[in-house]
Amino acid sequence: MEFGYFTLSDNHYENNSRSSNQFVADITAEAIHADKLGMHSAWIGEHHFNSLGVLSCPDLVLAHVAAKTTRLRLAPAVTVTPLHHPIRVAEQWATLDLLSGGRVDFACGRGYDRREYEPFHVSFDDNQGIFEEGLDVIRRLWTADDRLSHHGKYYSFDDVRITPRPIQRPIPTYVGSFSKPSIELAARLGCGLIVAPFAAAMTFGGLQQVHDLYHETCVKHGKKPYRLMCSYFTHFADNKAQEDAARARQIRYYKECVIPALPGDPKTAPPSYRYFVDMVERLHKVRPEDLTENSVLLGSPARIIDTLKKVEAAGFDEVILYVNVGLKPHNQVKEEMSRFMAEVAPTFAGKRKEAAA
Repeated sequence: MEFGYFTLSDNHYENNSRSSNQFVADITAEAIHADKLGMHSAWIGEHHFNSLGVLSCPDLVLAHVAAKTTRLRLAPAVTVTPLHHPIRVAEQWATLDLLSGGRVDFACGRGYDRREYEPFHVSFDDNQGIFEEGLDVIRRLWTADDRLSHHGKYYSFDDVRITPRPIQRPIPTYVGSFSKPSIELAARLGCGLIVAPFAAAMTFGGLQQVHDLYHETCVKHGKKPYRLMCSYFTHFADNKAQEDAARARQIRYYKECVIPALPGDPKTAPPSYRYFVDMVERLHKVRPEDLTENSVLLGSPARIIDTLKKVEAAGFDEVILYVNVGLKPHNQVKEEMSRFMAEVAPTFAGKRKEAAA
């Protein structure tokens, strides 16, 4: 497996003195630090209006990171494509692919927060159709040799060619997934897949079930399976006091950031988001002792390695590490990133080298 840096820029906390500007600067520095440590990638989420996170332009942050790094793969996690016109999305990420020397991985999703849709006057209730059509347009624009016309339900244009052209044709594309339908969608479209283990465990099953469904659906639709990835909240703890503090930090993240952002009201949640209703109910009741390997990497290096070996056995190609969660101080984030690459990642280096060869 490979390992990457991941953040949703969570900053929606009570009595929080950390400004959004400072946090964006911290995230940028952490992504650059990931390259110095030899991490494979940096995945930065898109959020608007301080609903959960504060980083609204991952493409611009990653362009800055690209200029300061040499090897790091650069990716949104995810671009909420229904909020943007697909022509503009195609242009922006093709440009970053050019400037970075072909280092872009593109990840997309519908998001889950109605509050992010309303100021843009985009239908949250109809975002599944908007997402699927928009993603199709983006991928066709990246690979088209001639000018392209499109007349669909949500987008219509004639005689378009984007410039500049991406170096990678096609740009590797992933779908962010919380549920069985989106796993099947990624497979049907021939995209890679990113899942959150805690969400997968609540809505569908474990990582092995995700792997099996994805591969079975790829076969069904005649698609070649691409890479499987998952994100993990990550906390080192060498004693009970540190572990208790990490569990409390994680619970605070769920309570103050995640629950307010999710469509948890059965009266207003669109049909394609109904699984979130149960998820929110369960998160309301979550206790520190409920945080298992289905949701967090927590504890000593040996304990984290044990969990990651199970992830590897389930057929996953990369784990992206959400270290800076829950108001964890910037210096502690960098220290834990360094510790992971020094004390955990080498266990998996042999297979990474073998795969590269």
